[in-house]
Amino acid sequence: MFIYEKKLQYPVRVSNKDVRMAQAVLNQYGGADGELSASMNYLTQRFSMPLNETKGLLTDIGTEELGHMEMVATLFKKLIEGATRDELVAAGMGGYYANHETCPFLLDASGVPWESKYTQAKGDPVADLYNDMAADGATL
Repeated sequence: MFIYEKKLQYPVRVSNKDVRMAQAVLNQYGGADGELSASMNYLTQRFSMPLNETKGLLTDIGTEELGHMEMVATLFKKLIEGATRDELVAAGMGGYYANHETCPFLLDASGVPWESKYTQAKGDPVADLYNDMAADGATL
């Protein structure tokens, strides 16, 4: 179903290590409004869509959001590249390091794990699409 190319669509360029920014980037990875939540929203909401075209559209968007996770995880990894344990602890990531070392993990910047309750699917196509637009900052 998926074709995976072993390169990022958009290269992630980081010139300096920045442990605090890496911690903030975790929000986009495993936070309530991060890429995993967005992907799960679209891939779940597709089942309430009345038309095959809208089902297909939400499937495509959900899959794209999964690709964003790879870019965010790469950004996280590059931002902490070369950081010592002491630097991670000093930046408030001691607990994170103890559990995950430098592996991207589904947490927000405060260390709260991702939960399926972040997924919004009401079963009503209009409500679901409004939710998606609000999450993306769009308005009608």
